[in-house]
Parts: sequence; C-alpha cells; structure tokens
Amino acid sequence: MGKAEQTMECCLLGGKLMLRYGAETYRVEDTMTRMAQSAGMLHVSSFVTTTGIFLAFRTKEGQDLMQMIRVRERYQDLSKVTSVNQVSREFTHGELTIEDTIHKLIEIEKAPMNYPLWLIYLASGIGGAAFSYLIGGSLFDVLPAFIGGLITTVSLVLYQKYLKVRFFSEFLASLTGGMTAILMIQSGFGISIDQVIIGTLIPLVPGVPLTNSVRDLMSGDLVAGVARGAEAGVSSLSIAAGVAVSLSILYI
Repeated sequence: MGKAEQTMECCLLGGKLMLRYGAETYRVEDTMTRMAQSAGMLHVSSFVTTTGIFLAFRTKEGQDLMQMIRVRERYQDLSKVTSVNQVSREFTHGELTIEDTIHKLIEIEKAPMNYPLWLIYLASGIGGAAFSYLIGGSLFDVLPAFIGGLITTVSLVLYQKYLKVRFFSEFLASLTGGMTAILMIQSGFGISIDQVIIGTLIPLVPGVPLTNSVRDLMSGDLVAGVARGAEAGVSSLSIAAGVAVSLSILYI
C-alpha cells in the first residue's frame, strides 16, 4: 500500500471514529483535512454528513484519490472523540508515522467504553433525581425519579441490544420509564407526577445531537445541521409518544 492509500485510510478511519462517537461534522472535516495536508497531500477536500464521509486529495505526483465511506452506527462517547483528536494532533505535529497513527486509531475503535454500564445507570438515576428536584419537585420525588431514571436507561440499553430501529427503542424506553413513574406515584411513592416523569425521562433527552445541530448550523454546515436537528426532533417525538401511551394506559 502506497503512502497516498495509507493517508486515505488513516484520515477516513479518524473521521469515521469522530463522527460515530458524537463529533460535529465541521470538526471531522477539519481533522481529516489537517491530517491529509500534514501527510503532504494537495488540494484536500472533505465533505461530511451525518451518515457519510467524502475525502479527496491530490498527491505530489499528480495522482487524484477520492473515497467515500458510510457511517451507519452512531453513539455518544466523547472520550473517544478526545482520544482521536489527540492522535490526530500527534500525527500533524510529526510525532507519529502513518502506520503508528492507524494502529492507535484501531486501538481506540476496539477499546471498550470508558465507563462501565453500572456507572452509566447510576449517573442516569442521579441526573434524573437532581433534575426532578431542580424543576420544583419535593424531596419525596427525588427517590422515585432516581429509580425511574435508572430503569429507563437500563431498558434503553436492553431494547437497543435487540432492536435495530433506534427511535422505536427510545419509544419503548420512554413507555417503560413513564409507566414506572406512574406506578410509583399511584403506590404513594412520590408526590408530583409531573416532576417524577420529567426526571425519569431526562436520560433520554437528545442533548448532544441537538447541541451538535446548532453548532453545525452556526458553522455553515446546513445539511448536517438540519439532519442532526431532525434526528433530535424524531427522538423527542418518540419520547413524547412513549409518555403519552403510558399516561393513556395507567393514568388517564
């Protein structure tokens, strides 16, 4: 494999990892462009959407290369984005060769999550409880919101494991969380159903996609910004539909 092909593989792998784990599209484009230019490539052009990456450049010998890859799976793991950023900086500063950079990127891709699932569940419960109290809930609503947030996150992970449709998983997780909150309130475990339900569903709120959508729009990436905004909007509708169904079954 020649240097140009190695550079293409290295840049696309870094861009794929950044996009997959929650980076903004303009950041992915900038990172790939800098890496390709650092490898001596000319006329570098990159275009990134929420599901695809395009990269083209010209070698010093005048050879043109262009490649596109699809990114079908997307997660939220900003620690991996940070790791890829660090590797790309070391490469652009000449501290790593192309081979070493590809090796490090593959290690990042294969690395497990930085946080164990039990810690994610615990953080979801604490976040739901804190938000429930923050928006006016009483201390009696904190524990139900904690339990509801924990159950919601556990159910989301389980549904995503067996269902390939992301939005349907969010709908079912919202339905499960909403029914959990309502049953606890009806059992006398908590006072305000509004605050408990809101705290229960906070872990499902698509905060990162919504934030990235705004940042992409502000940076001029209209296609990616609108796409991420639509993704966040459909997620919100799925969550709202799950709550509505749970209320219609158990509460209204």
